[in-house]
Amino acid sequence: MKFLADEGVDRSLVMMIRKAGHDVSYIAEDIQSTDDEAILEIANREYRILITRDKDFGELVYRMKRIHSGILLIRAEELSSTTRSQMVSDFITENSRLLEGNFIVIQAGAARLRKLG
Repeated sequence: MKFLADEGVDRSLVMMIRKAGHDVSYIAEDIQSTDDEAILEIANREYRILITRDKDFGELVYRMKRIHSGILLIRAEELSSTTRSQMVSDFITENSRLLEGNFIVIQAGAARLRKLG
């Protein structure tokens, strides 16, 4: 699968999903301080699922009706970086068929999925 990791995403997560064989572009390595609309545009243009910790993408998708290829919003601030990264990596491995075209909020012990359209 192809992913675009927002710059707020833990580097350890990026490395884990790369190691699992996924194509991951990481904003922190490529084009730092990019605004959210540009990030969403990049993800769409390259058919990448966006991984982010930024709730503003929910605003773009639901209120402003922006199109997306799939968004995985991580809401697990209470977890350590390592634990959070492992949780998300495991979720991706176990639920890859659900990621494309869906907006998913992942938290410790739970995930919510909303399909648009």
